[in-house]
Amino acid sequence: MSATPENPRDSDVASPRYDEEIVDDTAACYVGPMRIRRDLQRPETTDRRLLQWVDPRDRTLRAERTMRDSWRVLRIQSEFVAGFDAMNDVAEAVTVFGSARIPEGTPEYDLGVRLGKALGEAGYAVITGGGPGVMEAANRGAAHTDSRSIGLNIELPFEQHLNPWVDLGMNFRYFFVRKTMFVKYAQAFVCLPGGFGTLDELFEALTLVQTKKVVRFPIVLLGREHWAGLVDWMRDRLLAGGMISSDDLDLFHVVDTPEEAVAIIADATPTR
Repeated sequence: MSATPENPRDSDVASPRYDEEIVDDTAACYVGPMRIRRDLQRPETTDRRLLQWVDPRDRTLRAERTMRDSWRVLRIQSEFVAGFDAMNDVAEAVTVFGSARIPEGTPEYDLGVRLGKALGEAGYAVITGGGPGVMEAANRGAAHTDSRSIGLNIELPFEQHLNPWVDLGMNFRYFFVRKTMFVKYAQAFVCLPGGFGTLDELFEALTLVQTKKVVRFPIVLLGREHWAGLVDWMRDRLLAGGMISSDDLDLFHVVDTPEEAVAIIADATPTR
């Protein structure tokens, strides 16, 4: 069967997902039920405004902040509702994290494509942060299977569009709302090589499982060479110092191939 607008997944992986020309614009890269806010390039973000410290001695600013924060609760609530509505019909899914700075053509990017494709072929929707780099790679691999390719983008001080391989996307103002969606709708986490953002998501997931705030689910670190130093540090410093237990090191798996990651997830999926 040849690729048609009705069958976009039959096209080659190297081709854009859509028939329209992809331009550097968020709206052009977006398909799905959620509204995309166009003007994302701002000197500060909604998160930053929420968390900004105000001198309590300044009564005027303190009163203004109290009023703004009270209304902001409704905005946060609406963002949760929009996310729940958008993700409600997502069946089995896996959230994939990784660096936004990894360029196409690198081993890490190729690993992301292979992972997305392997997860999609196994029947899992792929959820990413919706940005470039490894996130784009995982969406790209999933986009050429029969599974959904989902991107949950975040408002940043610099502009970050949804990548063109997302078929269900949403922009979030608040990191904590976005993180809820990552966890709530995933049967597993897979972490590809990444920086602070990836580490943030990894350790939050480990903390949620460790403290039994969520039912235990697979957390997979893909790429032994990249993750070896971190695992050694956890064992040699945290475990040796009595800051974690030996059981905590069993909360995650370290593998080298997408196939190993999918096998671990498939074995554990019924428990989630």
